[in-house]
Amino acid sequence: MKLRLDLLEHLTAEDLMEEVLANNHRYKPEPLLSKTGTGSLSPASIEERAKEVERCMELTRKLEERAKRSGKPAVRGSSASEKPSTS
Repeated sequence: MKLRLDLLEHLTAEDLMEEVLANNHRYKPEPLLSKTGTGSLSPASIEERAKEVERCMELTRKLEERAKRSGKPAVRGSSASEKPSTS
C-alpha cells in the first residue's frame, strides 16, 4: 500500500487495524508459533490485490477529508515512494 506522507499525521489506529484485519486471513503461523513467534504471509490473489487498491484509495480519500477538516491542506505529489534529491 502506498501512502502519501503528507497525510500520515491524519492516520488513526482504527485505520491501521482495518488494514491488518483485511490481510489477517493470509497469515499462516508456523507450528511452533508459541516458541518462535514466526509465520508466513501467503501470496495475495488478483482479487485480493484489487481490493487492496480499492481500500488504499478509500483510505486516501478519508485522510484527505480529515486534512481538510483540520485546516491543514494536503500537499499533492508527496508519496512514500519518492526519494529526496541528492543534488
